[in-house]
Amino acid sequence: MSLVVDLSKIDFLDSSGLGALVQTSKECKKLKLGFSVVGNSRVAQTIKLVRLSDFLNLKATLQEALLYLKN
Repeated sequence: MSLVVDLSKIDFLDSSGLGALVQTSKECKKLKLGFSVVGNSRVAQTIKLVRLSDFLNLKATLQEALLYLKN
């Protein structure tokens, strides 16, 4: 089982949103669930700026996220 958070339609992500994603990722790891975030260029820029793209398994499309979690 896995969780994908699709933020592709979101224009802005603040520190509270980032904190929620980090907490969710940690919880998924505890439960041994896959986790990935899908983000458009604006969201991806914010996530990359704080160096969380690898931790959150940031992907550009839902298809990429699902393929990542399948493997």
